[in-house]
Amino acid sequence: MVKSLERENIRKMLGLMFWCSASCCEDNQTSMQQVHQCIEHCHAPLAQAQLEKFQVCLAWCTMHCNDKAKDSIDAGSKELQVKWQLETSVTKYVDDHTYLIPTVTKKTRVSLVHWEIEVFAMGHRG
Repeated sequence: MVKSLERENIRKMLGLMFWCSASCCEDNQTSMQQVHQCIEHCHAPLAQAQLEKFQVCLAWCTMHCNDKAKDSIDAGSKELQVKWQLETSVTKYVDDHTYLIPTVTKKTRVSLVHWEIEVFAMGHRG
């Protein structure tokens, strides 16, 4: 599911982001600050999509943990034990995936810095 989301949505958004960013550089009358703001605006949907991908992953994890808890109840486990297992399972998934938050943030920032450098270089060529 995550791979198809990436192939079908994220890649298309990347293409649109690059096209949008390139179009920010077309007007020679635009100030560098305006160009930077334009590029940041172009990158916003991708950053949002990456965050949504993270949210989908956590939602899937929660559903998986709930399913395991229901199976435990059906198997006759005690309520307190099932509740503890559910909390432990959700906590583990969240702990396993919170490392992605800095990664998503870093990717977005690195991408913006990369574009800022290219835009700055383009501004000094012509």
